[in-house]
Amino acid sequence: MFDFSELKEKCQDIEKWLAKEFTSIRTGRATSAILDTVQVEAYGSRMPVRELANITTEDAKTVRVEPWDATIGKNIERAINDSNLGLSVAPFEKGLRIIFPDLTEERRLQFVKVAKQKFEEAKVSIRALRDKTSKAIDEKEKAGGMGEDDKFRLKEEMQKIIDAANTKLQELTDKKESEIRN
Repeated sequence: MFDFSELKEKCQDIEKWLAKEFTSIRTGRATSAILDTVQVEAYGSRMPVRELANITTEDAKTVRVEPWDATIGKNIERAINDSNLGLSVAPFEKGLRIIFPDLTEERRLQFVKVAKQKFEEAKVSIRALRDKTSKAIDEKEKAGGMGEDDKFRLKEEMQKIIDAANTKLQELTDKKESEIRN
């Protein structure tokens, strides 16, 4: 009657997008994912750190970055310092140690605010999907493809999918907020 697979797929894409965005928001623990957004000037173009170095989590407060080419170590250091992530960079013989200082309460609140902004962006995308699907159902009814009862049943089914997606987004946001605050 009406295929909701595209709606479900796009809802999952939005969930994946939000989860990926959240990896770039700092928490109190060291994580290599925070460097995913850092672009380094190397070999005549801008490249992610991950493509230029081996990145490992050393302990709860330290990530080690070991460039495959020692000549770009300074570029990586500069890119991390310029990224405004609030990280300290300390060179050592094989590369760099990225030290994650304890978050101040003010910084935690800033990161919570960023997480909530990303959550709102995701909710707006879900809302747009709902509106698009609702219009498609209305058009199918107008074209004579279904009766009014079917239309309301389909809209109810659509709303269940949307509610489930919104619940998942809220859970992701609550989890991230908890990580930031603790």
